[in-house]
Amino acid sequence: MLSRTQLRQFLAVVDTGAFTRAAHLLNVAQPSLSAGIAQLERELGTRLFVRERRRIRLTEAGNALLPLARAIERDFHRAERQVGSLPVPARPVRLGVLESVSTAWIERAVAKYDGNEPLELTEGSERELQAALASGSLDLALTLVSPGARGAEPLLDEDYCLALPASHPLATQTDLRVEDVAAETMIARRACEALGETSRFFTERGVRPRFALRSGNDDRALAMVRAGLGVTVAPRSLGREGIAMVAIDGFGRSRTIGFAFGNHWTDEFGGQHPLLQAFRETRLD
Repeated sequence: MLSRTQLRQFLAVVDTGAFTRAAHLLNVAQPSLSAGIAQLERELGTRLFVRERRRIRLTEAGNALLPLARAIERDFHRAERQVGSLPVPARPVRLGVLESVSTAWIERAVAKYDGNEPLELTEGSERELQAALASGSLDLALTLVSPGARGAEPLLDEDYCLALPASHPLATQTDLRVEDVAAETMIARRACEALGETSRFFTERGVRPRFALRSGNDDRALAMVRAGLGVTVAPRSLGREGIAMVAIDGFGRSRTIGFAFGNHWTDEFGGQHPLLQAFRETRLD
């Protein structure tokens, strides 16, 4: 297969009229250049040069190759100029997001982000996000973290509440007892990391409610709470207009949401990256 190096050697011999001058022009040893020309001739199956005592002239095959070689070299130069001048796109920051993190929080932080790198978001469970961080397919994750854990930065501590429509008779209470909600229709949030613990809490206290919806989509589940379809247990940050978040007496479950970093994060992005700043400065009121 012909190579660009061979064609450049061929053109250098034509343009300088001598193997010695061509080797100097290309900054290669003359034996290397001669070997390259010989290899080109073998691949084409014909002689390209007639080597006379004081000069070199092209054979008929060499004259046929010359315009083709010049056109190919011009195309190479054009490609280098046009493609080489294009900006190199920045690698995106790959952020994993726990499925049960507030959409409103993510929305506000992403809107505030002003970094140079584009963002690439991936949703997942806590286990999926941790596996992706370990494999290097995520740069960082907004997920459950343990305060003081290495490679993590806590951002939000919150309790779990009972989410009720704002018009519900119990919506004005500061906290609720299990017996207060024993007759309520429930909505199950399948994405909730505390789903098993929540079920045990109510079952152990003799509360086995009717379920009107089981959904892995938190936004839909909370929208149905607001519509009056039922009530659900959710982290306080998932509250929104039209929904009251009331503490559950005796439940005591809480969580810490923060950044878990990939091993390469500090070396590639540093501790003051604009994405970190956007989340640090975004409050959920």
